[in-house]
Amino acid sequence: MQAPDHRDDAALIARLRAGDQSAMADLYDRYSGVVYGVALRVLANATAAEDVVQEIFLQLWRNPQAFDLNRGRLAPWLAVIARNRAIDHLRRRPAEDDIDELPISTGIDLEDEAAQKLAVDKVRGVLAQLPQEQRKTLEMAFFEGMTHTEIAGKTGEPLGTIKTRIRTGLLALRKAFA
Repeated sequence: MQAPDHRDDAALIARLRAGDQSAMADLYDRYSGVVYGVALRVLANATAAEDVVQEIFLQLWRNPQAFDLNRGRLAPWLAVIARNRAIDHLRRRPAEDDIDELPISTGIDLEDEAAQKLAVDKVRGVLAQLPQEQRKTLEMAFFEGMTHTEIAGKTGEPLGTIKTRIRTGLLALRKAFA
């Protein structure tokens, strides 16, 4: 694929400023991959990255004067905007430090014995795939009823490490039941 020509970008921006909707489509086709790639790298979440892409191109449509051709090329400018917008998304995310705030919904009626057995088997399968330290930490927390502090004391690991292992393990379980 050929690198976009700076003159083509100037023509596209001029068309965009004139209200040409096809110019917006052309810009999107040319640069949405760049914007999405940057946002995805920062956010590690496809849906959030897609939101960033939509916001940036909507912003460019509403205010095409935001880009100044004399200050640089469009692709790097869009990449910087994508990075900054993705960081803003990260900052607006609610803190997920409290492990008790991570509900895991199985979507299964656990009163049904067969469904309960299937759920338990699925949990065991996910646990078996986790790294040993993570699995052991989860087992101590949920099967032995130990607190995070007790686990840290028993293993000699820092409390933050224990919380991270439990959180990561719970996220893996949540993903398995999604």
